[in-house]
Parts: sequence; C-alpha cells; structure tokens
Amino acid sequence: MDGAPQKPDDVIAERRRLGAEQHTLEVKRVRLLAALALFAGVGLAVALPFALRAGAEFFLPVTAALVIAIALVPLLEWFERRGLPSLLAALASVVAFILFMTFVVASIVLPAIDWFALLPERIGRVKTALAPVIDFYNAIEAFIENSVSQVAGLDEGERVFLDTPNSLLDLFTASAPFAAIQTFFALLVVFFFLAGWTSMRERTITSRGSFEGALTTARVIQQVVDATSTYIGTITIVNLLLGTLTATILWMLGMDSPVMWGGIVAVLNFVPYIGPIFSTVLLWLGGLMSFTDPFTALLPPLIFVGLHTVEANVITPMIVGKRVRISPLLILLSLSFWAWIWGTTGALLAIPLLIIIRTVFAAAGTPDIAGFLFEHGTLTHIGEDDEDDEESG
Repeated sequence: MDGAPQKPDDVIAERRRLGAEQHTLEVKRVRLLAALALFAGVGLAVALPFALRAGAEFFLPVTAALVIAIALVPLLEWFERRGLPSLLAALASVVAFILFMTFVVASIVLPAIDWFALLPERIGRVKTALAPVIDFYNAIEAFIENSVSQVAGLDEGERVFLDTPNSLLDLFTASAPFAAIQTFFALLVVFFFLAGWTSMRERTITSRGSFEGALTTARVIQQVVDATSTYIGTITIVNLLLGTLTATILWMLGMDSPVMWGGIVAVLNFVPYIGPIFSTVLLWLGGLMSFTDPFTALLPPLIFVGLHTVEANVITPMIVGKRVRISPLLILLSLSFWAWIWGTTGALLAIPLLIIIRTVFAAAGTPDIAGFLFEHGTLTHIGEDDEDDEESG
C-alpha cells in the first residue's frame, strides 16, 4: 500500500542515493568551473605574448626596470643599514647602476668608433680571405633574384623603393631620442620602486588576513629577491672576469681594441647558448680584420671557445648551480619566447624572468593539468612529494 511506512533500510538507501546524486552534481559543478578556469587561463596564455609584443614600447622598459630594481634591492638594503633614508638609498643605488652601465657602454662604444674608422682599409683584407665564400653567396643571390623576377614578372616601373637610413649615423639619429626616453622612463621606475620598496613590502605583509599568509608572503618576496639578485650578481661577476681575461689574451696577441672585444664577450655571455655563438663569430671576423694570416685570425675565436668551455662547465656550475638550478630545456624555451617578443633585450631578460616566475610558482603552486584530467587536485606544490617522503622515512 502507498500509505504504508517505509522500512528503515529503504530510508537509508534513499538517503544514500540522494546524497550520491548531490555529490555527483557538486563534482560536475566543480569540474565545470575548473574547466572554464582552465580554458580562460589557456586563452590568456595565448593572448598575453601578442599583447606584450604589441605593447613593447611600454611593457619592455617596465619589465626591464622591475628586474633591475629587484636585483638592486640588496644594495638598497645595504645603504639603508648604513643609516641612509629610503630616498637617498634608492638614489645611491640608481647612481651606482648608472655608473656601472656607463663604464660597460664606454668600454664597448668608444673603441668601436675607432674600429669602424678602420673598416674601409680593413674590408679588403676580409674580402680576400673570404673570397670563395663571397663568390658562392653572390652566385646564390643572383640565382634567387633571377628566379623571383621570372616568377613575379615585374618590370622596372613596378618596383617599390623604401627610404631607409643610409648609414649607422642616420639610424642612430633616428632611434636615439626614443631610446633615451625609454631609458629615462625605466630609470624613474627603478628609482621609485626602490624608494618605496621597504614600505611596500611591509604593507604587503601586514595586509594579509592571517599570520600564516603574512609569513608565506614575506618568504616569497625574500626568495624572489634572493634568487634574482644572486643570479644576476654572480653571473655579472663571472662575465666581467671572462671579458677581462679575453681582453687580456687578445691584447697579448696584438689584436686591435681588446677592451671592446672583452666588453662584447661579457655582455653577450648573459644570453646562454646563443650569446657565446655570436661572440665566436664576431671574434672570428675581428681576427680577419686584425691579422693577415687566416689561420692566425682563428686564434681569437678558438681562445674564447676554450675560455667559455671552462667557464660554462666548471666555474658557473660550481658557483651558480648550488643556488639556482634550472632545466636547460626551460632555459631554451624562455630564451626563444622572450627573444621572439622583445628581441635582444628580451633574450637578456629571459633567465631573470624565468627565475622570478619559477620562484613564485614554487611557493604559490603550479597548475596541475594531469591532475585535473584525472580528477586529482587542481594545484600541486613543488617539493611537496619530497617532504612527504622525508616524513614517511
């Protein structure tokens, strides 16, 4: 009968069924929200590079300034411990950075002026040494031009000529004002960031809702500053020593403008893998312009390759490897990504940005796509498994 009371077992079974249905709906709801968040994150990740590239005039100097400011935080704190107010400490840090960069730029640009003055009389020597290669290149270029003209069927009246700079001076004159404005803007960002660093860090930590949140925030900030400043400072010292040693050996060989070549080597060595390749090629061209014997011209690049091999495989891993460990695959991906977005400057910023992003994700948690697909947690913390293994052991 319909009015007959249900048995206790039936009531329990009905409650379990309803509970299971409610749990299933809740799980589906959570996974739907997670899927929407995942798709939004993928869309943002796809759109962000194009936005950064399109807005390079703004994002590039700001990003470079923030990286430089983070690297200068230890120097700022050193000045503050000596009793300087935040504004004066920030000003002293910026002035020290400007003096250092002026020295680096002057060591490259001033000798380069003399070097370019010698190009007209040295170019014949290079052409003689590279005559077979130049002839082969000219043959290929003529073949390509003939093929393109035959396919396109263009006559002289249909060609379009672009007005381009006729010399390095014209190019420098056209780009110098904009570069000066960007540099001044970046220096202002560095100064104001450093001037408000102490108070900004205190407000960020004290505004947390719990003691654990404040402690985590303080730890993340300190880890980002330590990792970035340690890497940039250590690599700067290593590259300066490599450039100085290279310049000394080139001076002993009698190569022109050894200080300039040492500065080029030091700057390009900030770009892993790609920078040393460019340094080798440039030193080879410089050797062709400095020495009459083609085999003697090979000495500068060969010496640099030897020095770089020792530096990259012994010195740098011994100093930096204990503090900052990054996968070579991540380094290559970061280099290609930031170089595609911002060119040479992006390549110089690639490793510091990778360190900052990696440090933040290591503390905050990284998206676990595999866990989402197989119904695990949406976040996984780096080092969590290692801590569990240590506790179980």
